[in-house]
Amino acid sequence: MCTLAQGDPAVSLGVRVNVTVRSCSAPSVTATGGVSGSYRIRTTNSWEEYVSNALEGKVVLVTGASSGIGRATALALSKAGARVAVGARRTDRLKSLIQDASGEMLALEMDVTVRRSVNDAVAATVEHFGAFDILVNNAGVMLSAPILGSDITEWVRMVETNLLGSMYTVHAALPHLLESKGAVVQISSTSGRTASAASGVYAATKFGITAFSEALRQEVTEQGVRVVVIEPGFVSTELAGHITDPTIQAAAKSMAESMRTLQPEDIAAAVVYAVTQPAHVAVNEILIRPTDQTR
Repeated sequence: MCTLAQGDPAVSLGVRVNVTVRSCSAPSVTATGGVSGSYRIRTTNSWEEYVSNALEGKVVLVTGASSGIGRATALALSKAGARVAVGARRTDRLKSLIQDASGEMLALEMDVTVRRSVNDAVAATVEHFGAFDILVNNAGVMLSAPILGSDITEWVRMVETNLLGSMYTVHAALPHLLESKGAVVQISSTSGRTASAASGVYAATKFGITAFSEALRQEVTEQGVRVVVIEPGFVSTELAGHITDPTIQAAAKSMAESMRTLQPEDIAAAVVYAVTQPAHVAVNEILIRPTDQTR
């Protein structure tokens, strides 16, 4: 992509410029309006270059950052210039994440099912960085199984982690996000749109996230806070590895092997896209499936 740089004659003199790009290294430029001169063209060669430093000075908290989508999102936001607090129960994994980050990163022991842990993580983020601009609610578990004969403790774990955990974190972060006119990013799922057999409770938590997020959006959008729901399809992460039902786990493995699955970085790119839009643009929902996924 080629763009006129600020401070060029075409910009500072307010003339109309026609740019025909033969290549980014050899553009043909003509100006109308009676102004002659040479015009410098600034080139942008990639999306990564375009978003580089787009979040300079912004402070982000990513939950569930020890692996998968959370880890990839934390790295992508750091690369875009944000200062990132990363929360997880498995703090040993956060050490390597910090080593791979492009900028400043703060590791926090955080269990989203425990309100005090959530409140402490939000407070530590604000205390360390002095601000709070973006919350990425990513922590979640998927313990799929048929309803009949299910282990009810797994239902409780999913509800507490996926749904209540995201609610607790929004509740703790919202006063700061209202002050900064920030953003809430909810990592949901295609299961938040369409329920499937053996995934009833997991889908219920994701439907709940969608409902909660829409209510939140209506409450805070006029105060400048943007709410984004990201709904990934099948992503290559360790999520399905937590399933304890051997039949369902085998089915999930077979499904993954039957398609070109999404990668965590694909979802991270969607998050960066949503939070780098101009303040008047709210990207409220992004549904992302592998091309090969039919449901």
